[in-house]
Amino acid sequence: MEKKIVLTGIKSTGRLHIGNYIGAIKPALQLAENDAYSPYYFIADYHSLTTVQHANQFKDYVYGIAATWLALGLDPEKSTFYRQADVPEILELAWILSCLTPKGLMNRAHAYKGLIEENRENGLEQDSGINMGVFTYPILMAADILLFQSDIVPVGKDQIQHVEIARDIAGHFNHIYGETFKMPEYKVDEETSVVPGLDGRKMSKSYNNTIPLFSEEKELEKLIKRIETDSSLPEDPKDPARSSLFLIYKEFASKAQVKRMRERYENGVGWGEVKKELFHVMNAYLETPRQRYIELMNNPRKMDEILLHGAEKARRRARPFLEEVKEKIGC
Repeated sequence: MEKKIVLTGIKSTGRLHIGNYIGAIKPALQLAENDAYSPYYFIADYHSLTTVQHANQFKDYVYGIAATWLALGLDPEKSTFYRQADVPEILELAWILSCLTPKGLMNRAHAYKGLIEENRENGLEQDSGINMGVFTYPILMAADILLFQSDIVPVGKDQIQHVEIARDIAGHFNHIYGETFKMPEYKVDEETSVVPGLDGRKMSKSYNNTIPLFSEEKELEKLIKRIETDSSLPEDPKDPARSSLFLIYKEFASKAQVKRMRERYENGVGWGEVKKELFHVMNAYLETPRQRYIELMNNPRKMDEILLHGAEKARRRARPFLEEVKEKIGC
């Protein structure tokens, strides 16, 4: 039976935080271990160009994403791991798709609408500061997805619309030129779709409430101590499902540790004790990957070799399919 293609990408726009790990990387690594799937995981560097426009920073962020995936155990031999910019077929397909995509569909994209609303609230012109890359972002994402005939696209809830747009574009192309593209399905992990930050809101760089994934030990301990909690007393029973600390703890602790911590919550435990235990399990879990990450960041040539190898694997699948698409449109 043919394996299903599962595809996911992460933008290289800064240091990855534990929200990225819990919400995207960890589920993707688990899928990569399932023999029913053929994983395509990529660094979305062209997507990041909409905001990251300093060459050295751009390159450093790309290596940071690559080092993170590899340090956490992604096997580049069992998956197709590549840098978006190394697969030019993606950009070629994006142009073809853009010529078939109604502008109105892009006008309705949540991210674009959100920026317009923000400009209006600040008394600016509607499209102030919005480049065409931001506006056509969903088309490039559709090309990412459709080029590899993806079956499953793991996303957070805020990214569902992008998969739906890819389906709309694919359906429009199929209607005009005949059955060509698969209809991808999104996959949302309901338990980890929203990871709380230091202030209880969704962990996000824009809120400045993140815990960088490979924080140095003392920094990690300091950040954990900053996580907001309620005013309940140590002896008060607590609901694990409503605790930011527990939601993070269970992603790094063993099943036995999670069971014991749940019991401590129900019997009453001080937030200081929970934070201390959270630091210990996170630090132990991340100690080896952190060291591996540092080694990789000091060896960019090694990462280039891995990424270029992955890009060639990706292109072996992309090239014939793009030729089929071009033949359909008359090229």
